[in-house]
Amino acid sequence: MNVYTARQAILDRRQRVVAYELLFRDGPENVYPDVDPHEATSKLIIRTQLNEGIHAVTQGKPALINFPEQSLYSDMVHLLPNKQVVIEILEDTVPSEKLYQRCQSLFHRGYRLAFDDFVYKPEWQAYLKFIRLIKVDIQRTPFEQLAPLFEALKQRKNIKLLAEKIETQEEYQQAKELGFNFFQGFYFCKPEMQKVKDIDASYLMISRLFYAATREDVNVNEVVRYFERDTALTYKLLRFVNSGNLPTVDDISSIKQAVVYIGNQQLRKLVALLASAITVSHKPRELVRMSVHRARFCELVALRTSPAMKETAFLCGLFSLLDAILDKPLEPLLYSLPLEQEIRDALCSEQPSMLRSILQTIESYEQGHWYNTERLAEQLRMDYTQVEQLNLQALLWSEQYQSLLV
Repeated sequence: MNVYTARQAILDRRQRVVAYELLFRDGPENVYPDVDPHEATSKLIIRTQLNEGIHAVTQGKPALINFPEQSLYSDMVHLLPNKQVVIEILEDTVPSEKLYQRCQSLFHRGYRLAFDDFVYKPEWQAYLKFIRLIKVDIQRTPFEQLAPLFEALKQRKNIKLLAEKIETQEEYQQAKELGFNFFQGFYFCKPEMQKVKDIDASYLMISRLFYAATREDVNVNEVVRYFERDTALTYKLLRFVNSGNLPTVDDISSIKQAVVYIGNQQLRKLVALLASAITVSHKPRELVRMSVHRARFCELVALRTSPAMKETAFLCGLFSLLDAILDKPLEPLLYSLPLEQEIRDALCSEQPSMLRSILQTIESYEQGHWYNTERLAEQLRMDYTQVEQLNLQALLWSEQYQSLLV
């Protein structure tokens, strides 16, 4: 599935790109779609932070993201690393005690806050101590109307000003002379479209996972079973673990280890975000079904040959088709996830290992290479008949998953 995001460059006074604003798109047309703003923000975060990662989309530069009021109060903000994002509070947000408390909390958690399309009013004065950037739409607020804003900011050297919607050289020069620090608009560049592959996740599977994760007594094994049945969910789980918003973690060798590591609270945040952005029309792709089948086969073989590595074998099979699913080279994808080196080696290197032999066995069997399958099975102290039996068990297991989605 192709997903789209637009980014527009933000420049400093020397016209160097210092940040990007990320903009939600639902197709190749470079226009904002007619969708609920909260839904747009949810999907934008999933497509960036839980796919390639915001760092990859912006080449390490800060990302400005619009947060409508509903999104601002939700937990999705905590999925974003505070060093990489600037949270834009939109112009239709209403000042309130609740908003003040939320801004204070985010500020103390290290998030940088910005006012978008800001028009100064006295009721916003108390909020300025939490704000690091103010964006002014110069098409809506002409330069001659900016005196109250500049007066309010005289004593606040920590707040920078960004002039947006700059369309001409004259507007740029005026903004620069007035003392704006940053600039954005069609005069410099139009938003660039970013198209990437994303993995479809099952609405039903996410719904069941949401139920399991939000129960008072979370059953970790039940949660793990849902992740096991969906490559998309597992990929996003590991991207979340490696998002930069959690403490440094040792390499992950199993889904259960990842679930236990993030804890119930972070698990609920992740699942809630996925649930808010998924649509019923999404269907699992054949490649995803095949990867689940392979994962189960690898797990069954490991149970016979080396039970201690059953979960590692499952992950190896699950991610064996990730390059085909995302149309990207496999090795950099795997290194974007906190996987054990043993899994990466089995998938990418020629170095012999039991894990690699297990994976090669199912690959040879799928391709109808009888001789190679038998030779590989012998290395695992199995014969061709046993491979057939385990493949059938894995097939029935993956089809049972598939039947849930019809």
